[in-house]
Amino acid sequence: MHLPVRETRLLDDADLPQSLEHGPADIVFLSFSDTDLGLIADAWRNLPRPRPRLRLANAGQLKHAMSVDLYVDDTIRHARCVVLRLIGGADFWRYGVEQVSTCCRRHGIALAIISGATGDERLEQASTASIDNVRALDSYLRESGSRNAQAALHVAMDLAGIPAPPAEPLQPMPPFGVHDFTSPTAVKTDAALVFYRSHLVAGDIAPLEALATQLANRGIHARGIFLNSLKDPDAALFVASKLGEWRPSLVLTSLGFSARTAEAAASPLDVANTPALQLILGGTTREAWETSSRGLSASDLAMQIALPEVDGRLSTTAISFKAPQAFDPELCFSRIVHTPDANQISTIADQAAGWVNLASKARADRKIAIVLSDYPAIGGQIGHAIGLDTFASLHVIAGTLNEAGYRCDTTALNPLNGNANGRISLLDYATANECLADRINAAWGDASADEQIRHNGFAFRIARSGNIIAAIQPDRGLRLDRQATYHDPSSPPCHTYAAFYAWLTHLEKVDAIIHLGAHGTLEWLPGKAAAPAADDFATVMLRGTPLIYPFIVNNPGEAAPAKRRLGAVLIGHMTPPLKEAGAHKALAELEQQLEEYAAADGMDRRRAERLRQDIVASALSSGLAAEAGVSNAHDAPEALSRLDAYLCDVKELQIRDGLHVFGSDATLHTQAEAIDDPIAQSRMQASPQRERKALLDALDGKFVEPGPSGAPSRGRPDVYPTGRNMHGVDPRSIPTRTTMALAEKTAADILLRHLQENGDHLRATLFDIWGGPTLRTGGEDLALAFWLMGVKPIWDFASNRVTGIEVIPMARLQRPRVDVTLRVSGLFRDAFPAQIELFDLAVRTLARLRESNDDNPFTTAAELEAEDFQRATTRVFGSPPGDYGAGVTELIATGRWRNPSDLGAAWLAASAFSYGAGREGRADIEGLKARVFQAQAMVHVQDHGEIDLLDSLDFPAHEGGFAAAAASLGNQPSVYHADTSKPDRARIRRVEEEIARITRARASNPEWIAGMMRHGYRGAAEIARSLDSLFAFAASLPTRFDRQFDLLFDATLGSPDVDDFIATNNRAAHETMTSRFEDAMQRGLWRPRRNDIPECLRPSGGASTSA
Repeated sequence: MHLPVRETRLLDDADLPQSLEHGPADIVFLSFSDTDLGLIADAWRNLPRPRPRLRLANAGQLKHAMSVDLYVDDTIRHARCVVLRLIGGADFWRYGVEQVSTCCRRHGIALAIISGATGDERLEQASTASIDNVRALDSYLRESGSRNAQAALHVAMDLAGIPAPPAEPLQPMPPFGVHDFTSPTAVKTDAALVFYRSHLVAGDIAPLEALATQLANRGIHARGIFLNSLKDPDAALFVASKLGEWRPSLVLTSLGFSARTAEAAASPLDVANTPALQLILGGTTREAWETSSRGLSASDLAMQIALPEVDGRLSTTAISFKAPQAFDPELCFSRIVHTPDANQISTIADQAAGWVNLASKARADRKIAIVLSDYPAIGGQIGHAIGLDTFASLHVIAGTLNEAGYRCDTTALNPLNGNANGRISLLDYATANECLADRINAAWGDASADEQIRHNGFAFRIARSGNIIAAIQPDRGLRLDRQATYHDPSSPPCHTYAAFYAWLTHLEKVDAIIHLGAHGTLEWLPGKAAAPAADDFATVMLRGTPLIYPFIVNNPGEAAPAKRRLGAVLIGHMTPPLKEAGAHKALAELEQQLEEYAAADGMDRRRAERLRQDIVASALSSGLAAEAGVSNAHDAPEALSRLDAYLCDVKELQIRDGLHVFGSDATLHTQAEAIDDPIAQSRMQASPQRERKALLDALDGKFVEPGPSGAPSRGRPDVYPTGRNMHGVDPRSIPTRTTMALAEKTAADILLRHLQENGDHLRATLFDIWGGPTLRTGGEDLALAFWLMGVKPIWDFASNRVTGIEVIPMARLQRPRVDVTLRVSGLFRDAFPAQIELFDLAVRTLARLRESNDDNPFTTAAELEAEDFQRATTRVFGSPPGDYGAGVTELIATGRWRNPSDLGAAWLAASAFSYGAGREGRADIEGLKARVFQAQAMVHVQDHGEIDLLDSLDFPAHEGGFAAAAASLGNQPSVYHADTSKPDRARIRRVEEEIARITRARASNPEWIAGMMRHGYRGAAEIARSLDSLFAFAASLPTRFDRQFDLLFDATLGSPDVDDFIATNNRAAHETMTSRFEDAMQRGLWRPRRNDIPECLRPSGGASTSA
């Protein structure tokens, strides 16, 4: 039996190799903790001369295998004693442990490998020093402090055979305690500052001291609590008792990770029942942070952002950055310390003061602003939100506030009919936005010349009742270019936009802002994806004002920027109720015909034959035959079988039955009927009340319990009850083991579909990967890509963290590997840098395998080196750093295109920036063109059925944009829309098949339209959106969609009742639909079957909302 060779590569190999040039030494200390190294350096300096030669290195600098090899050869093999301290177990630095252990055994060097976390027997086995010495070193370094560090150095000297004083007994250090930054005589502790004990014993708390001073300057007295870990039961109990005793108004913490476990469902920090602000101690230099659009490294993003979010902590920014102290030539070492940044600390102090101020006021005295989004470029989309009726929700929220003591008249808070004006003078505007003026003026000219100026200032239409203000978020830019600037953080907002927030936060001095509608534009303004700068636009405009953001629970991807850029409390709300599409019009007729045929078959052969002919003829006439894949070439039994299968597919499609209203239980009965589990049903029924309670708690400055995000329809009842501060998943575990297992069959289905259609194996494809689905599914898209390539992740056994990849041998794969290119969204790029590195590592590994090019297309780069190899293995593309979108929607929205090649060129221009292996957004349009030209297919995965591809212009922008780009290059690949809403029964459809299915089942369905007609303005807006997406697909795909335009027209403007509803409730949406249908005809995208369409599109009556 011949076993295939197991080829693996670790993520550490993705880093560039480097030589530390340390040279030989008697003793070598390696640690991932700068605190360890600093204490050992101080201990060495306290030794009398002559001192032993000592080398100190952060093992994080030795991630690449070649870096390890160089250090082992240059330094380790010459040593007499080596001490290696890891953060985790052996898997944390697997290659380094193996090579250092092998070298020390070969050369007879004393080696002690210890873990900074839990014990790992493999580390003791890899050590060459005695168990007693290893455990002694572990105890000294774990206990920390200068005297214990001195003792640890004495043990190392003894192991090296160097005379040393006997090591002192272990000096126990308090594992937790209270630290007073300022005078402890204050009557009340306003804020608790919780931090790691290691920083205190190392004397590395300057950033925390600076923060305490800034808080004191704002009248906030902060006291510190230090500890080793919140997962230590004694430390957790101490923290909880102190917070219960102090009852602070706010918690600020620099602790990383999450304290929640299977055993502990809550964090000790929750005892304070206040917001917990997450402080970030930057793991890089200030220069690296300043030049990064992401803001944080992959490890900082996971440990100081994503995992603390699981505890419900609110993101802030970096209060410090790592900086080296003076270089010591004898040690070849510079101690790294956290250097405070005054501007960043001031920003956090303002944010803290905002929450403390909010909690200190009586409800009747709080001034609250409720801001509704205004979806860009498309008329009639004011108050846009995914799955939410924002105006009905505003009514419920106003009623909730009124009942809670905010004295708010629910009838007076409709900003569409706002009868009050918010106004800010040019002088006040200039004062408020002084630090932004140069950048805004450079883009939009001087404020005094702005066309929106009225009476020497800016005015805004608002509704006001008591201390509650309701307003529409202004355009971010000029109306004609709104969509172009919507997701463009490089484009400053216009003066009117900046003036609006200056009026709210500087002049009105609102105590909190509720942003209603997913999503707005504030979180997309120029700035970093995480750890924002003090002069980022959103930071300046909010001025520390608490932000509360109701957000649909199934969309963690687009929610993340609001959490990480704005520090928002995200209150997850329910998805709309779902029901089966059923059969209507031609579908209902087909169903009846098929039932008649089934009854006649076998009993009346002549009648059955006539019915069979009638069914096929009717299906051909109605367009159902084409949608079902039936043609004249199919015999009657095959045609009927396909029609029956298509009928079932469409009937069973889940469609939305109206929209959700925040905090309303109007649809509870319908939604409860869809849940079998009584516990999940009970949790779901508690959601509306929890949504209202969470809103009031947030406005009271209280802690809002965290909860997971996900799609309930995809088997995620754990998202109930909603009304919790929604979070994502641990990015280090993506793709997860479960996701990889589920994706294997879907990958096989993709390969089979292509093989059946083309008669050959799929060789090259492009995956369109978004951040939201990755968070919801644990990386399903990436898992599919890996299966097609023939690789799978390696996970750390203890933590489930992905550490590398394993190549599946050809003997097991039994098919050619697929050359996969990723087109990643901006959200994916920002949230998953480690996954980009993992994918890039897989590509480079496959390129170096000794396999034929027929089996492995990556090996065409096998003989190349350096830059040539890097260019040939570039497989991750996306928009430029800090930018978002696919570049197509703005052209569609403004009509600035003549043919599909214009749309394809826009997609290429917006996607032509490469990532991975040190390429942080390098322009490479020729590289992208090569990948698109070679692609035989493009795959986009839709992971749940609560939305569809006609719900958003993002789908045609990405899928249609790719198709148009490929066509412009002379290629016509298949575009597959993979439906994995039922993971065990994925369906792989061509995008044109999915468009036809959704148009038939949902967009033209009278039942769906009736559900939207219950929601007035917003319902009309939802009806209009389907047409925009269909138009965009028709503009970018080679397929004609005449039948789909016919269906949509007949169901909307061609229906007197629906036409009147849209015109009456949302005049702007009606005008947009009319214009869109006319444009489709004029461009030749739609050839109507009816001759009276132009007459039907003449202006109709209706007199209501025109916004």
